[in-house]
Amino acid sequence: MATTTAVQKRAQAKAEYDAFLAVCPSRHLLERISTKWVTLILSALGSGPDCTAEPRPMRYSELSRLLAGVSQKMLTQTLRSLERDGLVTRTVVPTVPVTVSYELTDLGLSLHQTIRHLKGWAETHMDDVLANRRRHDSAAA
Repeated sequence: MATTTAVQKRAQAKAEYDAFLAVCPSRHLLERISTKWVTLILSALGSGPDCTAEPRPMRYSELSRLLAGVSQKMLTQTLRSLERDGLVTRTVVPTVPVTVSYELTDLGLSLHQTIRHLKGWAETHMDDVLANRRRHDSAAA
């Protein structure tokens, strides 16, 4: 039986994408998709503000209005990174002025359900979390 070196183990783990290992590239993907703006953009593109509609393309200005508090710079950077990762497509229509819309790709749609459930969980359990924070903070004081 052959002995596996630490280097070989890391290489094998990297090939299997084990996010618990520091060398795993999937860890970087988890960092990217777990940000507030990525979560909200994917949720919005996947089902709109009420989470009941079907996925549809949205214009930049529509996303900007929907995502309260997002800066133009942050929205642009986040959409570009999602496009680079293949989660979103950007379509430019040569009108006056130019119309730009964003839509989830099949890969983005495959992530959408998880994101939608995460958003829903946060909204449903926010009162519980706030109550726990108050209890914890009053006990620590």
